[in-house]
Formats: sequence, C-alpha cells, structure tokens
Amino acid sequence: MRSNVAPDIALAERFLADLAARTHDGVGVTREAYGPGERIAHDLVRSCAEKLGLTLATDHVGNLYATLAGTDRSLPAIIIGSHLDSVPRGGNYDGAAGVAAGLAVVAGFVTAGFIPARDITVMAIRAEEAGAWFPTSYPGSRGALGLLRPEELDVRRRDSGRTLAEHMAEEGFDPDPVRDGRAHLSRQGIAAFVELHIEQGPVLEAEAIPVGIVTGIPGSRRLRSARVLGRYDHSGATPRAYRADAAIALAELAHRLDLAWEQMDAEGKEVVCTFCVLATAPEAGFTKIAGEARFELDIRAVERAHCDALFAELHALVPEIEARRKVRFELGAETGSSPALMDPRIQAGLARAAERLGIPHRVMPSGGGHDAAAFAAAGIPAGMLFVRNQNGSHNPDEAMRMEDFAQAAAVLQAWLAEEAA
Repeated sequence: MRSNVAPDIALAERFLADLAARTHDGVGVTREAYGPGERIAHDLVRSCAEKLGLTLATDHVGNLYATLAGTDRSLPAIIIGSHLDSVPRGGNYDGAAGVAAGLAVVAGFVTAGFIPARDITVMAIRAEEAGAWFPTSYPGSRGALGLLRPEELDVRRRDSGRTLAEHMAEEGFDPDPVRDGRAHLSRQGIAAFVELHIEQGPVLEAEAIPVGIVTGIPGSRRLRSARVLGRYDHSGATPRAYRADAAIALAELAHRLDLAWEQMDAEGKEVVCTFCVLATAPEAGFTKIAGEARFELDIRAVERAHCDALFAELHALVPEIEARRKVRFELGAETGSSPALMDPRIQAGLARAAERLGIPHRVMPSGGGHDAAAFAAAGIPAGMLFVRNQNGSHNPDEAMRMEDFAQAAAVLQAWLAEEAA
C-alpha cells in the first residue's frame, strides 16, 4: 500500500459525534429499526458519501450502498460496513463504528488518489438490532441477500404493534421483492464482506489488545416464552412438603444449568448460557408461594455441539425437577440460528495486515450475532474485525477509544488495498 494512504479518522470522529448528538434520547442513543433514529443515521451516511463523490444506491429493504468505483467494474465487489440501528437507550458505537470505518477508509483512498481494481462499497445495513424491535434476525442483510422469508414480513414491532412490512413501507421501501424471493446482492457479485465492530465484551480490554480478528459468529438455541407451573399457596400456612413452588423450581434449573456450563468452561468448551428473564407471574404477592414463573433462555456457541450439550442437560433436568418439586415446565417454541464461520483466507489476510503495521491483535470468536453471519450463510466469504471497547455494549455507557478505532481501520484499509489492487 502506498505510504500516503491512511484512513480519514477525523471524518469518522465527526460522523460519530454528529450521530450521537442527533439520536441522543436523553440517556443513551435510540435508533429504531425502520424508524426515525435509523433514518437520521442513514441520511448522515448519504451526506458524507455524497461529499466524497461516491456512487449511491438503496435496495428494496432500505440498505444504503456507497461505492468507490474500481477500474474493472465487472469484477466482484468488496463490501465493508455494518448497521446503524441501535437497541433502545443503547450506545453510539455498536454497528455505527463499522460504517464510520468504511467511510474513513474510502475517504483515505479518495484523498490519496488510490483507485482500486474492483468496486469497494460501504454498506449501511438496516435493522441488525431487530431482536430489540422485531422478533426476527438480520432482516436488512438477509433481505438484501434474498434470505428473508416472506412470513417474517408479518412479525410485529414490539413498541408499535405494526408489522415489519408496514414499517418498511412507511420508510419508503418495498417489501414485495421479499415476498417474491428476490435478492439485491448475489454470491457471484461479491468477492468478500468484512465488518468492523466493537467487541461488545471485555476480552480485548482486559488483555490490553486494541484489535480482534474474528473466527466465527455463534449460533444459538433460545427459549423466549418458557414457564414453570406450580400452585399458589399461603406462604405461612404451607409446609415445605406440600409446596409446588414454581420460583424455587426455576431457580434450581438456573443454578444447575449454570453448574453444567461451569464444567464445560473448565473443559475449554466455549459456550455462553444466559437466563435473560427470571420472573414470577404478576399474580405473585408477598404472602404467596409462586404458582407460576417464567423465563427466557439464550444459549450460544460457535460450535453447535456445545449448544446441543447444554440443551440436552436442560431436558434431563426438567423431568427430575418436575417430579421432586411437583411442578410442570412448559418450554414453548424454540428459536435459534446456525453458527457462521469467518473465511480463513480473510482471517489470514487481516492478520498479515496487522502484522505489517505492527498492530497488536488477538484471534477470537464473536460473542454476539452480526450481519457478517448472514453473508456467510449466503456463501459469501466474510470476515470481521473487533475494536476494543469499554463498559460493554447495548448500554448508554458503551465506549471506544479513537486510537483503537484508528488501528482497526488501518488494518481494514491495508487488507483492502491488497485485495482490491
């Protein structure tokens, strides 16, 4: 790569500051999937891209593409980018850092007069945080790739009660191509998709490493509406032997599944197990034994077998606890996703770029889901870079040091210059 090529970090910093100011909700940032906050973010990207002289396009589900044209436009393009929506009262960098990095990298190429052999496209993706708004995964990227099922257009947004299709149409997009199974992006037209993202977890910060190279995105097995049914009784008048306590039964399940996870962790099997909700029913009261409790369970691993092992333990524990505590479990429908392995060639190329630049990095799996998983599922070579972050993610205190961002963006640009030359 020519020595005068560098990412425009000042542009990225201005973009992120403007984005935070315009989507601040009084606590954190809120950029609703297919809503006003996400629209503001896409308008900001469009404005930046126009100033850089990039070619702009929008697909039927609202993803925005800003392209630096290559000398041979018949070659498959390289896409870089991420999403712009957020969870309610979230942080500013989750997703947006990847779009900011794409703009910074391409701006650096434009300033240096570097013309790639193939198109480089910055993609601002819709609705990656759909789980916080709609009960579905990656509708923006999957919609572009022709992987969004028609029936998913009918899921309803949690806050409005209106369907995904209605929200798409309200924002000016057309859900009909999804119903017809049409794709905007093809496997043949894309050489690679690479997403820069904050890590979201504590590993890079704890190990004092600025950049991560991702090996894979976990699959999941989830219970979203499980419950335990016992019997409401007087808390003072009912001896232990006569109780059917749903709360204690659920607490035992959570504790024993956590012990199984601890054992797998000791064996070096990377998996996470989270009881996202543990709650008694609204009818519970101070002088009542809980007759009903509900829970939501999220188990994730890059290796599907690890998810399966914990679910096998769950299914072994349930009848045992039912018999002993005189309760009944209703696990409800199971949802989930398949793991997505990142392309080994892209991983190696990113590692070489980091080594050439002398940037410390760590090879690691992702803990969360990302749009890169949708591209991998479509058979497109995909890769990810993590940037060290502080205070976790999906919260208003989410943080990212610009010097770390600059190093990750430099790795991305060095890899792009080699791949697109």
